[in-house]
Amino acid sequence: MALSDADMQKQAEEEFNIEKGRLVQTQRLKIMEYYEKKEKQIEQQKKIQMSNPMNHARLKILRARDDLITDLLNEAKRRLSKVVKDTTRYQVLLDGLLLEHQMIVHCRKQDFPLVKAAVQKAIPMYKIATKNNVDVQIDQESYLPEDIAGGVEIYNGDHKIKVSNTPKSRLDLIAQQMMPEVRGALFGANASRKF
Repeated sequence: MALSDADMQKQAEEEFNIEKGRLVQTQRLKIMEYYEKKEKQIEQQKKIQMSNPMNHARLKILRARDDLITDLLNEAKRRLSKVVKDTTRYQVLLDGLLLEHQMIVHCRKQDFPLVKAAVQKAIPMYKIATKNNVDVQIDQESYLPEDIAGGVEIYNGDHKIKVSNTPKSRLDLIAQQMMPEVRGALFGANASRKF
């Protein structure tokens, strides 16, 4: 059965239309994919542009909080230096700082009489509390710097172990341990923390 020219023309047109439709559909899908990708990229850029100012604002807040805490600690250190000038309060502080076993005590030169009195008070308290004797020597050759806020540094007999019992070192220790509570009291609970 031979196909007539008209049939062949019709069949060629049908095949052409099918192929043309397939190509159009393929290209249309490619174009749609391209624009979907572009939309996602634009959306991503918008998110990035919105998050940058938020991150900068959050960093500013964190810096301001850190500055406030630093200012508070500096104020506490300033007040510690006032405690040292009040000999009655300072004597009570020194009495509590000097409860170690065998020790060599370093102090500021101007604090020597106060430290000596604190050592004399601490020895009986130590003996009662620990039921042990204590050997205490106050180093009169090596003093702490004059510009610190007082206190003592205590060494064991061979100077291998040092305990810094100065008001500043105590404040630093307390500040480090209490930092989460200080932040919570000043700024409230951190909503982004899960623990």
